[in-house]
Amino acid sequence: MELIVSEAPARICFFGDHQDYLNLPVIAGSIDRKITVKGRPNTTHNYNIQLIDLDRVITIDLNEKFTTIEAADYYRSSMVILQREGAVFEQGYSIEITGNIPVNAGVSSSSALVVAWLRFLIQAQKNPKPVSNVQIGKWAYTAEVLFFKQPGGLMDQYTIAQGGLIYIDTQSGNSTRLTPQLGQLVIAESGIAKQTLDVLQNAREYSQNAIASVQKINPDFDIQQSKVADYARYLEAVPELYKNHWYAAIHNYDLTLKAKKALLASSVDLVQVGEWMNEHQIILQERIQNTPAKMVLQMEAARAAGALGAKIIGSGGGGCMVAMVTENTKQKVINAFLSEGAVAAYGVQLIHF
Repeated sequence: MELIVSEAPARICFFGDHQDYLNLPVIAGSIDRKITVKGRPNTTHNYNIQLIDLDRVITIDLNEKFTTIEAADYYRSSMVILQREGAVFEQGYSIEITGNIPVNAGVSSSSALVVAWLRFLIQAQKNPKPVSNVQIGKWAYTAEVLFFKQPGGLMDQYTIAQGGLIYIDTQSGNSTRLTPQLGQLVIAESGIAKQTLDVLQNAREYSQNAIASVQKINPDFDIQQSKVADYARYLEAVPELYKNHWYAAIHNYDLTLKAKKALLASSVDLVQVGEWMNEHQIILQERIQNTPAKMVLQMEAARAAGALGAKIIGSGGGGCMVAMVTENTKQKVINAFLSEGAVAAYGVQLIHF
């Protein structure tokens, strides 16, 4: 019986956190931590799915109508999305899913699962047709976010499906490949569970309300065309509750555009990129307020140990951090994270495919 194997990596957002739901760009990259789906045809009419790392079993009867799907059941939502595209699920499979991506930690284990699962489902078709990574990213975003009316943007799914370090124009969905020259990277797991939906919902509403308040006095204002000077120009028009998110929207956008230009150059100034990463983190912790105090201390220790830049990964509230380091400072930074209470810290690499 033919074995199907599909994979998808974790992702790191370097610039543009809390920007994709405003249709502003992000810079993100895929790393060498992954979810793997392996399946062999069986004699049933079921997908018998073993979640090895979680010691759970999920059974999906292929005769199901999928009329009611529980929240975050990405297995079935993905199947519905592909059925809309003409997919037919007839052959049962015995499936194993494993991974080494930290769960609920900001590096998109759920999106990696959805992308890997979609790739499996595509290959499990009777006559599978080639599908672009861009299209898989779109389907993954639909299956994970739009299907369940969640507040997130498309960064995770697009980055994981396409791979590499990319600048994503979230308004158009177009991506630009950037140089992978980011030096050495360290991931640290804070040990604090992230609070994705609460953080995202508040940040999205506050940011959108801030922009809407500016458009009340200037209907022609377009956040896509904004400059740093617009922050002060329109500050009085923004209600006090939304001022921090107004600052974040304007200044994070500026940092992302600067980083894009630097990462398109033939030679990258890692010190400068690291400084921008630190500026981005300051905005996240002071304006978006998505970084627990314990994680702030962990990142400060990492910088003191030689990290060029350090920031929280993902929507925030907890989870993982990334640090840009050199070969000489890598172990010192790992030790610094651990000394401040991180439950794990290790080197990772950007991957391309």
